[in-house]
Amino acid sequence: MAMPVAIVLLALLCTLSPRAADGQWTSGTATFYGGSDGSGTMGGACGYGNLYNAGYGLHNAALSSALFNDGAMCGACYTITCDKDNSKWCKTGTSITITATNLCPADYAKPSDDGGWCNPPRQHFDMSQPAWTSIAVYQAGIVPVKFLRVACQKTGGIRFTISGRDYFELVTVTNVGGSGVVVQMWIKGSNTDWMAMSRNWGANWQSNAYLNGQSLSFKVQIDDGRVVTIYNIAPSNWNFGSTYTSNINF
Repeated sequence: MAMPVAIVLLALLCTLSPRAADGQWTSGTATFYGGSDGSGTMGGACGYGNLYNAGYGLHNAALSSALFNDGAMCGACYTITCDKDNSKWCKTGTSITITATNLCPADYAKPSDDGGWCNPPRQHFDMSQPAWTSIAVYQAGIVPVKFLRVACQKTGGIRFTISGRDYFELVTVTNVGGSGVVVQMWIKGSNTDWMAMSRNWGANWQSNAYLNGQSLSFKVQIDDGRVVTIYNIAPSNWNFGSTYTSNINF
């Protein structure tokens, strides 16, 4: 017997949903770092550098290693709300969406419940102070939270910063929308075929080809399976150290 059209469409939508775990609020904790202006959150283990230039600003957080996954979750976006049922320090009715831009390292010299907030298996966010104080009272220092992974809403296109030297292109990919998490990249010179890149660290992907003097194109795949192709984003006279901004995003 044929399935009703509505059921077929529902099955298709379930197949296409980005991640089975999305949509589930999870309990964790949150602290803050980086000072009242958030300047201390610039840089970090994802390699984004200046977070304003990279499209992230102060709505950012360092993830504990249980969430960071050796840099594989760089760029992920989470909506975080203070758990008012378990803390008197929450600001009522507020939440904030942040991007993962750094690692909060474990401190095994301290107990996990007394200073070692980022020790495994804790799911912890060390947020920029301006982001954290939007949901909790400064004096608390640490609060229980509920968090939910969400789609990243970014302004403008994906950005590519090319570093390295001859026969070694190190490309930092930033301002990625959609799921925000890049799982694979490819590079193409105007005189080459597509070549798979490998993750060097964080949001930095490398190629070991000589591409000087060729215009460069990129393919970017995020962890919901979607791929965008950006042709000739860097002109043939591109330079190491330069950033090239596309008009394409997820």
